[in-house]
Amino acid sequence: MAKKNQEVEQTTEKNENEISLRETAGLSQGQIIFRRFVRHRAAMFSLFSIVFIILFTYTASGIHLGSEKNPITVPGWWGHTIEEIDVAGANANLCENGIPGCPTLDILPSFIDGTGMQIGPHPFGQESLGTDYFALVMRGAEQSIMVMLVVGLLGVAIGTTIGAIAGFYGGWVDAILMRVTDLFLVTPTLIIGAVIGFRFGNAGVFPLAIMIGVFSWMGLARFVRTEFLSLREREFVDAARVAGASNARIIFKHILPNAIGIIIVAGTLLLSGSILLESALSYLGFGVQSPDVSLGLLISHYQDTFTVSPWLFFWPGFFIITIALCINFIGDGLRDAFDPRQKRRITKKDREQAKAAAKAGA
Repeated sequence: MAKKNQEVEQTTEKNENEISLRETAGLSQGQIIFRRFVRHRAAMFSLFSIVFIILFTYTASGIHLGSEKNPITVPGWWGHTIEEIDVAGANANLCENGIPGCPTLDILPSFIDGTGMQIGPHPFGQESLGTDYFALVMRGAEQSIMVMLVVGLLGVAIGTTIGAIAGFYGGWVDAILMRVTDLFLVTPTLIIGAVIGFRFGNAGVFPLAIMIGVFSWMGLARFVRTEFLSLREREFVDAARVAGASNARIIFKHILPNAIGIIIVAGTLLLSGSILLESALSYLGFGVQSPDVSLGLLISHYQDTFTVSPWLFFWPGFFIITIALCINFIGDGLRDAFDPRQKRRITKKDREQAKAAAKAGA
């Protein structure tokens, strides 16, 4: 009996593998990767969430580039700005504990609190001077997202280039580039970021993001170098070299497409790390400087009001955690999609079909 059950289990697993192979038959590698990623529920939910957050943030607050002296502004749909001060309005909207600027957002049905769902003129409340906190949070999220995207793109570009050159050529080229990478690695990132933020924080968020990105590529370069060292010994590289392909063609047409998986996954980790780094620098006072705002700067300014005005601390923290988690889940989904050893997730219907076929054949 035990032997029969073992045979049924082995046959069931074989049928599941056949179902998985049958669904990917005739598809290109890109189509298989896309299908695997789409079926990763957490990654897809995170992808839609991060796209929604970015679109919502930039349409609400607008786009703000340049420095304080030379601003470049595209207004958004939210009626209040971070420059508006309404002390009388904040004092008129008191919380139960007497704190001014209570949030007007209410998501509870009327049968729970008696007031019903409503948004109101200041859904996230107001800070002590009467400035609309929704406008502050949207502006802070805009700045933090800008830093995340610029640092991520710049770090991926520099890290991929240095890692690819070091891994492909090896020898003294590899030795020099890796010693330069080690030199950057041994210096604490937070200290470098603090020096950069102190020097470029008042110049606007874009120069600050560029300077942070210049010092954020080392881990990715290590990953890419390791992958290139492995791929350059493969048969398809030897075949391309025999066919007369140049080194540049071998790197960009043959090796890089096979290493794109690890680059994308490492890049998503760099994105989530960059927004946390920017938040930490702004919290310490070395990132985005007043009168501009970022999510970390908002937490730093209102950390002492957590017990009496928790919404001033909650909303910036919520956006930081949500964005970082979404990026990490997307990276997890991309890692599973690009991993050739990853088995397709078998649905309950497919599993029952495989078991029925195994029992019928037993």
